[in-house]
Amino acid sequence: MQGWFKLHRELFETDLWHDVSTFRLFLYLISQASHKDGIKTKGIELKRGQYIRSYRKLADDLSYKEGRGYKKYSLSTIKSCVNKLIESERVNVNETEVGTLFTIVNYAKYQELEGHKEESPNTQNGEVRTNAELTPNEVRTKSEQEQELKNLRIKECKEDTTTTAPVENPIQLFEKLLCRLSEMQVQKLYAWQDDFDGQSEIINEAIRIADDKNKRFFGFVEYLLKEWANNNLKTIDRVRAYEQEKFNKAKVKPYQRKGTVRTEMLPEWFEESKQPKQEKKAMPEDDLARKKAELNEKLKKLKSGS
Repeated sequence: MQGWFKLHRELFETDLWHDVSTFRLFLYLISQASHKDGIKTKGIELKRGQYIRSYRKLADDLSYKEGRGYKKYSLSTIKSCVNKLIESERVNVNETEVGTLFTIVNYAKYQELEGHKEESPNTQNGEVRTNAELTPNEVRTKSEQEQELKNLRIKECKEDTTTTAPVENPIQLFEKLLCRLSEMQVQKLYAWQDDFDGQSEIINEAIRIADDKNKRFFGFVEYLLKEWANNNLKTIDRVRAYEQEKFNKAKVKPYQRKGTVRTEMLPEWFEESKQPKQEKKAMPEDDLARKKAELNEKLKKLKSGS
């Protein structure tokens, strides 16, 4: 987007001026919005005052320098700023396949050119029609936007480049393999997808691992995603390599006893007890007679002494 744009002084007389983050976002949306009808981007024909961008990329666009580095707003901050602009009836939003469509309400008020006096079609006073009657480029009513915001996906379903094989939607895959998701869990899942630069296949990998391990609940999927984010795994190949390494380490190896086997020293009497007993030799008759005589002699002496 090149060229210049106008800025209405009214902006500096409202609360918006004192909300730095919201003011910067609104200013950026005005500067990037289409200045005329018919400009096509990502396959969608924009009307005057419209702009398509994902919440994640807006966070990148609004990054600011602090010290020696740069900081980015969180996705929740971007979402909060968008909600403030909607509540103050400055912006309308509508989700599309390629990002969030932002429409500046009363765009002509900020960017009226000479010879362009007709009222901008982006106003709050247009005829209200049903969602079925509205095209993706047209403005929703405030109540319709509030309903859409409940289901707002802070993500970009497709990257700027197309892929040969479409990636299955994480929400559909989760509910097909695991369980039903609450509205808050849906929002969290798409926020995780945003943190992984819109790579649905990484979210799907966590869902499939949970299914394989029979841990069919949201907490386990989020546990895996947190682990991968903490290890700065930004591609599906790195995620799979990391999980394979975990699997290899977890394999149970056969136990091998280290060191020499201790041998017990047995006492000598144990060895002797195992030897066959020798038979006692019979005493010769002469020796037997002599022994008897000696015993009789001792008995006589004992009697005489008594």
